[in-house]
Amino acid sequence: MMKVCVLLLVPVLLSWVESRSPYQAVLQHSRIRGRAQGPNVCAMQQRKGTDKKYFTNCKQWYHRKICGEPTVISYECCPGYEKIPGEKGCPAALPLVNIYNTLGVVGASTTQMYSERAELRPEIEGPGSFTFFAPSNEAWAALPTELLDALVSNVNIELLNALHYHMVDRRLTSEELKHGASFPSMYQDLHVHIHHYSNGVVTVNCARLIKPDQHATNGIVHVVDRVITAISNTINTLLEVDDDLETLRTAMAAAGLSTMLEGEGQYTVFAPTNEAFDKIPKETLNRILGDPVALRDLLNYHILKHMQCAESIVSGTPMETLQGSVLEVGCEGDQMTLNGRAVVTKRDQMGTNGVVHYISELLIPDSAKVLLELAEGSAVATATQLFVEAGLTPHLTGSEPLTMLAPLDAAFTGSDTTMTPDMRTLMTNHLLRTQLSSKSLYHGQELETLGGVKLRVFVYRNNLCIENACIAAHDKMGRYASMFTVGKVLTPPMGTVMDVLKADDRFSVLVGAVQTAGLTELLNQQGALTFFAPTNEAFGALPPPDRSRLLRDPQQLSSVLRLHLGEGLLVSGGVSSHTRVKPLQGERLELGVRNYTVYVNRVPVAAADLMATNGVVHAVNTIIKPMPPKVDREQSDGPADPASSRGDSRSFRNDDLFRKVLSSHSSRAMKQ
Repeated sequence: MMKVCVLLLVPVLLSWVESRSPYQAVLQHSRIRGRAQGPNVCAMQQRKGTDKKYFTNCKQWYHRKICGEPTVISYECCPGYEKIPGEKGCPAALPLVNIYNTLGVVGASTTQMYSERAELRPEIEGPGSFTFFAPSNEAWAALPTELLDALVSNVNIELLNALHYHMVDRRLTSEELKHGASFPSMYQDLHVHIHHYSNGVVTVNCARLIKPDQHATNGIVHVVDRVITAISNTINTLLEVDDDLETLRTAMAAAGLSTMLEGEGQYTVFAPTNEAFDKIPKETLNRILGDPVALRDLLNYHILKHMQCAESIVSGTPMETLQGSVLEVGCEGDQMTLNGRAVVTKRDQMGTNGVVHYISELLIPDSAKVLLELAEGSAVATATQLFVEAGLTPHLTGSEPLTMLAPLDAAFTGSDTTMTPDMRTLMTNHLLRTQLSSKSLYHGQELETLGGVKLRVFVYRNNLCIENACIAAHDKMGRYASMFTVGKVLTPPMGTVMDVLKADDRFSVLVGAVQTAGLTELLNQQGALTFFAPTNEAFGALPPPDRSRLLRDPQQLSSVLRLHLGEGLLVSGGVSSHTRVKPLQGERLELGVRNYTVYVNRVPVAAADLMATNGVVHAVNTIIKPMPPKVDREQSDGPADPASSRGDSRSFRNDDLFRKVLSSHSSRAMKQ
């Protein structure tokens, strides 16, 4: 659907050579969507249950949602046009009249009434060139009664001043309302602040322009959705005068950020109230407040590098903070949200250098957390509990540089998580002795655990793994330590490939076969091998005469086993669609993954990632045969045809390809 939208806009873009503002681009899209209704008709999206309407862009048009809520489409005359009875669309241009009369026809009749009451009418009827940011009728109705009464009780002073603050002594079209611009108003030259966002929303002092560019003979009217007030204080001053922000004010001063918020700039501050700080455990809060680095990170995580008014948000958008991390600023209905949570309690408190939104929860970035706090905020609850039960809490809460390998909860499914000495050792080996970033890891790197075990790093095209445990999520970089979320419980190598086979009863036949074939030294020496190791079940599936003959012939046995041995170390997490491994004998092994099961030459791996110091063992319950030269590679990552994979003597004896890959010794053995 998005392609259709792009194609739809191509002729417009070609004919519209000049670069237009985001608002003009959205307006043009609304025109395109409304043109079937007649000339100069714009499609508008209105949030159900509200009077909020928006010109539509491509994304909103197809999603039919704004702030997570469904919208209904209505068709209205585009700015500057009107209907003619009996004719389709809006064929007539609105007659140009002065600003006073324009207010009466664009939904700002209350502003018109107050203009007359404040004796502003002669000014906006007479000569001149003005821009009037005129509050809609609904905007006046939304003002608190006491505030409105205060404004109109002394009409010649307060009301006139308020209306003059909505005016600029020059004509400014939406095209000239640039993002970050400010213009002196007609009230004591106090500035009004413009923001023109990439989604087409334009605001003045955080009030949204809902009917821009209503031209008049003596200027232009932009209808806005709220009454704006004069701004003279900086963000820092706003924080200083509000007792609800006392803790934040003290923290800002301690971190040396007050000067920044007093100076020039365009900031957005999500200001935690005193109550928000009180929700944090005292020990955690005291640790952060007493740590200048953590405190600065904490506070900078609440500050955006640009000014973001609430009315500019129509969907969740990632935004970079001064701390460097990203906050998702979004909306849900009438609620402004941070990282999906409706924690904003007061919005759009404007300062000369930005805006403040009050929030009811403290946002703690990973960079201000200790290791235990990183783990508690992630989907690794089982691992976290095991680290604590293993007595590792001092390491997780201290200032020691560490990296935690934290398996996902699903990695423990079906496992016994009772705390035993072996489990304690295992969890200790999930902590590395230094703070790392996954971006700094490289293939073949050795990492030492807190338990003194050396772990290897494997870099594959599709994954980054430490032994059998591949990284399953972005790093979490804490104050002193890091956390890597991994998809499996780590199994550190405990011996050579031969040691792994000897320690597992499933491979008792294979151990004897390896010794008969003279491969013991190969499986004990240094190197990097991947062994798709046939289990006792695999050998048992062969017809007894064939099995007996194979196990007595060292040379044929060596050839068969070498087909199961791949060059290089490949853990299951490194297997992607159509992965190839070069066997020690034969042309290739084709690997793939289907339904979370690894297949090698169409044979499923029964147990993966038995780690060894010189390789890895993957158990298979079927003897692997070579793939036909031109086989459809898609078959490598799925089950074999039953007729070709079962332990059938005819299949085993008569497979020419299998004999071809085996040595000539195999052929002689078959003839005997």
